[in-house]
Amino acid sequence: MRLDKFLFFTRLTKTRSLAQKIVGEGHVRMDGQPVTRAHAEVRPGSVITLPLHGAVHVIRVEALPARRGPASEARSHYTALTPAQPIDAAVAAF
Repeated sequence: MRLDKFLFFTRLTKTRSLAQKIVGEGHVRMDGQPVTRAHAEVRPGSVITLPLHGAVHVIRVEALPARRGPASEARSHYTALTPAQPIDAAVAAF
């Protein structure tokens, strides 16, 4: 599944075009590698790091969604590996 579709289907971004913008700007990492293509392939087990809503999120893909369903269904497709850290705190840690 495409990375932009995964972010949209799991309700991590409000629109697919916003997901494409975040990925295109180079702010997303998948399995530790920077990703700049919205069509990068997401698989179960992939670890995605991305900035959303003023915080850095690290998630592991558990399953690929077939549609953009309700929020409770969307959350079942990924696991948060760390609590969301404010971006300022993440920058200060480096």
